[in-house]
Amino acid sequence: MTQKDKNAFTKERLLHEAEALFAQKGYHAVSVREITAAADCNLAAVNYHFGNKQNLYLEMFRSRWVPRAIRLQEFFRKSLADQGSHSPFAVVRALAQAFLEGPISDEERQRHYQLMTRELSQPTEAFDMVAENVMRPFFKELSDMFRPVFSEELGDEGLTLNLLSIFAIVLYFNFARAPVTRITGREYDPDFKARLVEHIIEFTLKGLGGGQQ
Repeated sequence: MTQKDKNAFTKERLLHEAEALFAQKGYHAVSVREITAAADCNLAAVNYHFGNKQNLYLEMFRSRWVPRAIRLQEFFRKSLADQGSHSPFAVVRALAQAFLEGPISDEERQRHYQLMTRELSQPTEAFDMVAENVMRPFFKELSDMFRPVFSEELGDEGLTLNLLSIFAIVLYFNFARAPVTRITGREYDPDFKARLVEHIIEFTLKGLGGGQQ
């Protein structure tokens, strides 16, 4: 293994272990020493590859959290294209399918959720980066799809609140799997995921006023 390969391996190892620790404990509770110990490298490695802990945290979001979010969005677009429609029914179905039946593993889903939950309670520069580069563009894309089917009286704020409500129910059923399983007695197998997708569509479209197919 060349020195370049060793450096790349160490950098990736640091990102992997840092993500796990930040997800479990949050940014402020994790020390550089913990990260380097988990990655089996010396303390200087963080400064060498990232400059400091904050830069490591931001790079972890850029290289791991953001690509997962993009994969979910791409799955959404493919699902929507397969349906051949941009109706509210099709958009909600594609969104629910992306999160419940989409491309990320259970381990990725858990880390994705834990990292963002901690950012929501104690925002850092990472949240600003994610909001500006991932959330806002995707909400703009969805708004453009929904706007033609709603009355102009709803306004931009009303449309945004509707979209946030749709996301709330989708994200709940995606990330709150333990309580949903405990309450319903159903495991998140393919049949139950499909059932939840249909439930989200029905519930959401009724909330939007009867829902166009």
